[in-house]
Amino acid sequence: MANILIVEDEYTINELIKRSLQLVGHTCFCVYDGKAALEEMQTDRYDLILLDVMLPEQDGFSLFEKENRTPTIFLTAKDSLVDRIKGFSLGADDYITKPFEMLELTARVEAVLRRTRKDTRVFELENVRVEFDGRLVYRNQQMVDLTPKEYELLEVLITNRNIALSRDKLLELVWEYDFEGDCRTVDVHIQKLRKKLGWEACIKTVYKLGYRLEVLA
Repeated sequence: MANILIVEDEYTINELIKRSLQLVGHTCFCVYDGKAALEEMQTDRYDLILLDVMLPEQDGFSLFEKENRTPTIFLTAKDSLVDRIKGFSLGADDYITKPFEMLELTARVEAVLRRTRKDTRVFELENVRVEFDGRLVYRNQQMVDLTPKEYELLEVLITNRNIALSRDKLLELVWEYDFEGDCRTVDVHIQKLRKKLGWEACIKTVYKLGYRLEVLA
């Protein structure tokens, strides 16, 4: 997974982001002001930086102008069109306004990492190997035939591993808002994934909520 620098002066938000990203397998380092951020950004140790715009010592835009070699997502309460345009014109990879859901942040992080990292993205659990770039899935070195929706559901579960996802949230993330069916569609696809991948013990049912892909560290 990725090494991520979190630059956010509000401790509770910084810690929440850190815990959420560590939960899905990333390694995080946190700083809380512009001076410390500049020192870390110059080390070139990170795959991605989450950078708040309004910081003590030095603001995020100024920091990015000095050290913009690393892919960066701006995090800010400044949601005006002018600020968003400035962020993107400086070369930022994404711009997220507060408040935001952790699931949205996780998805944005994964999207930027897909675009910017040169290494092949692979996930392995039990005897299953998933190669994201080619959308290929193997079990015991044999290719598994998944439908498009089964694969998309699998990728959502992997991206949000160890996080309990409601059936409604899975419908939103995989089938989007134009889906006219009901939550039983999620249950059917989960059962098919469990059987095809041998993940009966890995995809946990969360009582009265939905499902969680459990990945032990």
